[in-house]
Amino acid sequence: METNVLQAEALFIKDEPYYEPVGAEIKIFDAAYQNGLPVLLKGPTGCGKTRFMEYMAWRLKRPLVTVSCHDDLTASDLVGRYLITAGNTVWIDGPLARAVRTGAICYLDEVVEARKDTTVVIHPLADDRRVLPIEKTGELLRAGPEFCMTISYNPGYQSVLKDLKQSTRQRFVAIEFDYPNAELEKKIVMHESQLDESLAGKLVKFAGMTRNLRGSGLEEGASTRLLVHAGKLISAGIEPRHACRAACSEALTDDPEMLNAVNELSASLF
Repeated sequence: METNVLQAEALFIKDEPYYEPVGAEIKIFDAAYQNGLPVLLKGPTGCGKTRFMEYMAWRLKRPLVTVSCHDDLTASDLVGRYLITAGNTVWIDGPLARAVRTGAICYLDEVVEARKDTTVVIHPLADDRRVLPIEKTGELLRAGPEFCMTISYNPGYQSVLKDLKQSTRQRFVAIEFDYPNAELEKKIVMHESQLDESLAGKLVKFAGMTRNLRGSGLEEGASTRLLVHAGKLISAGIEPRHACRAACSEALTDDPEMLNAVNELSASLF
């Protein structure tokens, strides 16, 4: 038990993360947490889902366990496995089991990237049972009221192979995220990169222009995260057009024609 407390304390977020609410997401998450409901965050990459989770963990004073999902993520990676240490076989909790034991918020980022047979292990935690069966040890972990199951994904990247199953989706309260409006996004860029209002406004306008190209050569437009990256480069003395290319254009596409088109957009503003 003492070890679990130490693990949990190490995951507490001590300083308030900077987060600007876009809608009612804070109130909805608060209500879901108080009622023991799991939460699904959906929205484009770089729009603030992870920062929101950090903010809510700080706000609720709970440790945050984050797992970045990928194709090779197995159920054992989440739940735990036996390992041989100093000649002895010992059970080591995975991040999901550790989050349940310590009453943490468990955040599975981009959950659709994980294998289907892996995401099934969260089902008992995401309904009225709120339990995690550990088959290899025969243990049945019961989640306390402090535990919260949260997942996220980007609907823009959905495909037949990478879609969220209805049996998973319908267990969650869903909160939709999108990029903030221009004024709020400008405020965020100014705060995060220390740019002046004029330059931050131009970056936001540039982002809007790239987002208009979504579906016409770009999978995604420049995210708020990329604007902050560009803003930090500019604040460090990089010429704005070069900063936009390095932080935004090259991150958005490798296609030479689209790359030129996006660079021309930034050149028209800076």
